[in-house]
Amino acid sequence: MRYARPWLASRPARWLVRGAVVGVLAGVSGMYVANASMITIDYNGDVRTVGVYGGTVAEALASQNLELEPDDVVQPAATSGVGPGSTLVVRTSRDVTIELDGQVMTLRTTAGTVGELLAALGPRGDGALATASRTTRLDRDPVRFSTVKKVNIAVDGSVLEFSTTRSTVRSVFDEAGIALADGDITSVPLDAAAVDGMIVMVSRDASSSRTVTEVVPFETETVEDPSLPEGYESIRTAGVAGEATVKYEVKTVAGAVVERTVVERKVTRKPVNEVLVVGTMDVATAPVDPGSARALAQAMAAERGWGADEFSCLDQLWQKESGWRWNAANPTSEAYGIAQANPGSKMATVGSDWLTNPATQIEWGLGYISGRYGTPCGAWAHSVEIGWY
Repeated sequence: MRYARPWLASRPARWLVRGAVVGVLAGVSGMYVANASMITIDYNGDVRTVGVYGGTVAEALASQNLELEPDDVVQPAATSGVGPGSTLVVRTSRDVTIELDGQVMTLRTTAGTVGELLAALGPRGDGALATASRTTRLDRDPVRFSTVKKVNIAVDGSVLEFSTTRSTVRSVFDEAGIALADGDITSVPLDAAAVDGMIVMVSRDASSSRTVTEVVPFETETVEDPSLPEGYESIRTAGVAGEATVKYEVKTVAGAVVERTVVERKVTRKPVNEVLVVGTMDVATAPVDPGSARALAQAMAAERGWGADEFSCLDQLWQKESGWRWNAANPTSEAYGIAQANPGSKMATVGSDWLTNPATQIEWGLGYISGRYGTPCGAWAHSVEIGWY
């Protein structure tokens, strides 16, 4: 969507013109204003109540000098009817340049902030780090994103798996506490981009070394958490490898090393064990009152293939967020409704009755959960661990 003429800037001038018309042609002007429909337009988060003309969404927007482009998002649809009290939500699309895991790319998106763009990335954006805060507006300066990835490092006889948001192999080694000496060789260049699932092998230079620094592998401690759903796993503390100084007795034949025997081994830095949290909550069927918002949500969740276990997570999540109240409003933010959409006007992408209709709010909430967390249990686990979803 683009302005045919600047919408906000032109409004005072337009109303001045209308004031002049009232002074000259009071009767005609009265008829003109009487035919206007007062509606609410949420334009990229700028919410205003205005008088519009026309019977469809597109016509109403055109009366405010707004023109739709193919990639813009408008709810209800441009061809839908519009009348007094309607709410229209408009999100304009544009090209945004970002750097994602070291790769520069241009995306066409309606996201206005870093957080909205992360949400649009779906599961890939969950847990990702950015060079700007989530509330930062997207502008001409590209934002760098680094997603969570698993990197395996084979070193000193051990294979260590790390979950990391670092963008290069070198930075992964730094975070993991793995030191490289002169002459050590890695199977992947240190300045290469870190990629999910990659394996990096380290070959130590042992041609003539008598004393070397080696990695001390960390162990993984598993902590069971009954407040998290069964099957959920999350790393609470990242593992960091330790270091040990090892003195070898080296035997050579014709200049080549044929045998190395450990003479002394001293741990100079203890490893930090990885702490893995595993959910054990039995997501049993939750009792539901027929006809309530819960019953409606259970039926709508079932349509998405989510059974009793997933609904149990959804029930706890929205009980925590809103107590299942369709009119729940957060006094410290613009969050609203059963799912606590922030701002609440986001739910207008599902229906113009989002302020009062539990079905509209639930449909939006289920879509949000599916796109960002995959399942209600994924969203609930995130809420339990982080405090929000």
